[in-house]
Amino acid sequence: MLSYSKKVIEHFKHPRNVGEIANADAEALEGSPACGDMLKITLKIDEKTHVITDIKFESFGCASNIATASILTEMVKGKTIEEAEKVTWKQAAEELEGLPPVKMHCAVLAVDALKSAIEQWKEKKGLADKKPTTPDKVLRKLRNVLNPLTGASIVRMQLLRDFDVADGVITIDLDLTPDHKFASHIQEEIHEKLDHLWDIKEVKINFVGELES
Repeated sequence: MLSYSKKVIEHFKHPRNVGEIANADAEALEGSPACGDMLKITLKIDEKTHVITDIKFESFGCASNIATASILTEMVKGKTIEEAEKVTWKQAAEELEGLPPVKMHCAVLAVDALKSAIEQWKEKKGLADKKPTTPDKVLRKLRNVLNPLTGASIVRMQLLRDFDVADGVITIDLDLTPDHKFASHIQEEIHEKLDHLWDIKEVKINFVGELES
């Protein structure tokens, strides 16, 4: 049986800042239920001061997943995004008075979700480092697009047949038919993840799955 600190148990039983911010300035989804843990973070950020004025999370995972997300929201709420980006998973674990070694990945997941949300906000505001969008970056973002039917990513489910980045255009081939019941949802999620990238002019999505006879 795993040994949890009193603070982990407290944040698990009474998590802070649970929920989803309506009309959030940025959001990020990390992890996968297929792997056991998933976390969504939404942010409100003051455009002038860069202060995180509100932060909420939704956790689909274990006690450590919930506790680390809860403590992290307390640690960064009211801080600037520049200050929040410096928070490490080790600091989050220390704030909880430690985590079992096999649960340290939960702290990593929480910090990764926070940094992904901040990165998204920076990209939307033209504040991110203007490095060319690479296939690796596109693939990383597509790993966070989930198939609602299974809860696993379109990459993990092998629904991403192929993609290409060239001349400011991302072309994506999905192994789905246009009339698939989740096709429009997945399409919207992909546009949400990719449309704001500073050097991308267009995101083309092709449904290349075979129609059932």
